[in-house]
Amino acid sequence: MNAQKRHEIFARLRDHNPEPTTELHWSTPFELLAAVLLSAQATDVGVNKATARLFPVANTPQAILDLGLDGLKEHIRTIGLYNTKAENLMKACRILVEQHAGEVPRTRQALEALPGVGRKTANVVLNTAFGEPTIAVDTHIFRVSNRTGIAKGKDVVEVEQKLLRHVPREFRQDAHHWLILHGRYTCLARRPRCGSCVIEDLCEFKDKIDL
Repeated sequence: MNAQKRHEIFARLRDHNPEPTTELHWSTPFELLAAVLLSAQATDVGVNKATARLFPVANTPQAILDLGLDGLKEHIRTIGLYNTKAENLMKACRILVEQHAGEVPRTRQALEALPGVGRKTANVVLNTAFGEPTIAVDTHIFRVSNRTGIAKGKDVVEVEQKLLRHVPREFRQDAHHWLILHGRYTCLARRPRCGSCVIEDLCEFKDKIDL
């Protein structure tokens, strides 16, 4: 795929959705960090239901610690793997309080040092909370990037590196949101909705489905 085609793809995605953002509900960097940490192998809808109960009670690292592990589990038990996620969030909160004065750090190294926070979560926080032009590659973005030909790679790190290299600078800040939403609602895993896709004629997927 050439640069001109990539530019047109992102221009259309921008025209279709000028101000994309995460579907997780958050109002502070810590709320976003907690929500993303809880979202692994869970839907945004499910996480939002749990955080709607949790955040009014505890939405800072110290408040989570004060809630206690059992109290935290009670608020998030509807989310898959809630036991492990609760333990990781508690450990992360302790580090934030003891090492970062209760604030979410703005560097990848410090974010990835938090329990339960990997490269994808760090990228989401850096991009969405702090405005960094990072691209968090999840299963949707990995699929869309490979299927369309925008950025082919054998793993998420390779796809991320190629996206950072090939996505035009003017689109880089929002590219992650456009791609994840496109994968979630149009370029579906089992049966992509090619007939209603705004970039169908630019996509290099050979087995398009006209729906």
